[in-house]
Amino acid sequence: QVQLVESGGGLVQAGGSLRLSCAASGAISSINVMGWYRQAPGKELVATIISGGRTNYADSVKGRFTISRDNAKNTVYLQMNSLLPEDTAVYYCLLDTPLRRYWGQGTQVTVSS
Repeated sequence: QVQLVESGGGLVQAGGSLRLSCAASGAISSINVMGWYRQAPGKELVATIISGGRTNYADSVKGRFTISRDNAKNTVYLQMNSLLPEDTAVYYCLLDTPLRRYWGQGTQVTVSS
């Protein structure tokens, strides 16, 4: 059973920073994609990173957010800088394997103006 456990959400003022973490456990393929969605109320794929390190970002976060991963720890990070009120959302970690997609439980990020 694969589990994703997120941490790092919270309340921050506009212009501030937060770092989200997501640790995956269980039987995980070495070839996978990890990333982050957010929902508030629409859904947006924020960023992804493949096991080889290539990244993709939504246009709305380019230059402000950085996704990274530690393959030895099966952990993905999302460094969020220059946060805007419109970044307020529930952020969900995802893990794509050849067989299926797994989701984390979600962590709230609130950016006050």
